[in-house]
Amino acid sequence: MRGCSDFTSAEAGARGYLLKSLLRKELLDTIRAVHSGQKRIPADLATQVADHVADDTLTPREIEVLRAIAAGNANKLIADKLSITEETVKGHVKNILSKLGANDRTHAVTIGLKRGIIEL
Repeated sequence: MRGCSDFTSAEAGARGYLLKSLLRKELLDTIRAVHSGQKRIPADLATQVADHVADDTLTPREIEVLRAIAAGNANKLIADKLSITEETVKGHVKNILSKLGANDRTHAVTIGLKRGIIEL
């Protein structure tokens, strides 16, 4: 189990979250639950996570662009294939990088694959 101030721990495989304010009984219950294979996230934290995840969801068009990037296509070719301008593709790429927290296009593809957003 890990403490967490961001929301990437779940992606790394965290099974539970412990808050500093947790009571001793809740702490023991959480440890037992996680040890038995369950996931345990405090309700208020789960709400915050759900709100955060909704903000980072890629649109269907952004997923199309990410798939095209994964196929090795340059922005111009993606624009031609999707019948949009190259500037629009650049805007989608910028949104994709931001939403996924990616450093570059390759990193975005890697994240997309790990999260199951796209497949090769």
